[in-house]
Amino acid sequence: MLETETRSAALWSQAQRLMPGGVNSPVRAFRAVGGDPIFVARAAGAFVWDEDDRRYIDYVGAWGPMILGHAHPQVVETVQEAASRGLAYGAPTLAENQLATMIREAMPALELVRLVNSGTEAVMSAVRLARAFTGRAKVIKFAGCYHGHSDALLVKAGSGVATLSLPDSPGIPTAVAADTISLPFNDLQAVLSAFTTYPDEIAAVILEPVIGNAGVIPPVPDYLPQLREICDRHGALLIFDEVMTGFRIARGGAQALFAVKPDLTCLAKIIGGGVPCGAYGGRADIMALVAPSGPVYQAGTMSGNPLATAAGIATLRALAEPGVYARLDRVAKRLADGLMAIAAAVGVPLHVQRVGSMLTAFFTDQTVIDWQTAKKCDTAAFAIFHRGMRERGIYLPPSQFEAWFVSLAHFEPEVDATLEAANGALGELARQY
Repeated sequence: MLETETRSAALWSQAQRLMPGGVNSPVRAFRAVGGDPIFVARAAGAFVWDEDDRRYIDYVGAWGPMILGHAHPQVVETVQEAASRGLAYGAPTLAENQLATMIREAMPALELVRLVNSGTEAVMSAVRLARAFTGRAKVIKFAGCYHGHSDALLVKAGSGVATLSLPDSPGIPTAVAADTISLPFNDLQAVLSAFTTYPDEIAAVILEPVIGNAGVIPPVPDYLPQLREICDRHGALLIFDEVMTGFRIARGGAQALFAVKPDLTCLAKIIGGGVPCGAYGGRADIMALVAPSGPVYQAGTMSGNPLATAAGIATLRALAEPGVYARLDRVAKRLADGLMAIAAAVGVPLHVQRVGSMLTAFFTDQTVIDWQTAKKCDTAAFAIFHRGMRERGIYLPPSQFEAWFVSLAHFEPEVDATLEAANGALGELARQY
């Protein structure tokens, strides 16, 4: 074994004796792509370094939050200053007001905001609220959309559970999943049929407006406006899970990019700047039901804690600067176009789908419009490609069904180095076809 592999190998062996599967979140185990996971020791800008001090250009970005790049000086300084005043209070703070104000300014649909600790918690709370507001039980979700690991929504959830059956995990009673209706994404007729089958029973339609947990899958034209109209017609709420897309594909998220106003919105990732943070919010008449204003109970000891709010404020402040999203889009386009060109040149079927600074390189010659078409991708080819890129110093999400994230710390040299690595990895793959 090479000396540079020793520390990582030893840590992986130790981890498997300490934690289920050696990890604290399943996709980190690299089982979809083979090989041992990277143990990250530190990160800065567009780079991460493993415990053997090997540097990688990073497109995982902590699964989305690090839109400014790792260890951004302003974010780090703000968090350090906040930490010096205390790590948690369990009491209201000025920073909570400031972060909520910044969210509402970027997303006016969130007339009232409740800060929580994660995307899972935000979605779970929003669905409970929608059921209370409508007095109905059933919820429509879409195959391939992941809304966290709460029982009612872990149904055809994409991402790390994408190949499992209904419900997507043992321990979830069938009765709990029974009120969840899973439909194909981008299929309006399926939604209309569900409302016909269950009139006056559907509380909400929840979706990732751009799927990021089955790979990046955008909505087809007019899909989101039609969902808005259908929900209005049938008295159901429209919930956008913008945990991934919020402040990522536009400052105002997917609801700004596609000009569709949801009733409730769920956020996380970027609003915490890399520190655990989530939020849900929406129409004031709906949010007024949340305790202590109303009877829908939800609470959290660490909600709105000083470190998360400090990191979130610093991050959202940087993202409000002019030209930020145009530059993200330009860099991501350079990467996506380059990957497609290389694949075409070497004869590897590859279709790159991108919305803003999110993209996925699907190993298929088809446009991916839903989970069914995503499942047709060549996952074995992706695994070979992933290993080839890792060997060449590029850190990609270890699953065909995940989004890559471009940050403001990625510049042309990093993209060019990535494309050079891809030329080698795709060429190697082509020789194995």
